Amino acid sequence: MAVLLPLWQRLLITVAAMLAVSFVVSLLWSSLLGWTIPGYVSGVVGGVTALPVWEFLKRIRPGH
Repeated sequence: MAVLLPLWQRLLITVAAMLAVSFVVSLLWSSLLGWTIPGYVSGVVGGVTALPVWEFLKRIRPGH
């Protein structure tokens, strides 16, 4: 059986990716449209980011 990254590492990386992408999208949104991004849009961006990151991290095997 292949060893996966520990759950806490996958959670930490996923949350960091969600926050980073949400922050960048917020900056782009406010610079392009001139007003702040609504909370529900930020939540959707974070959720959509979390899915592929989590799946990618499940495929990464830790080195020994």
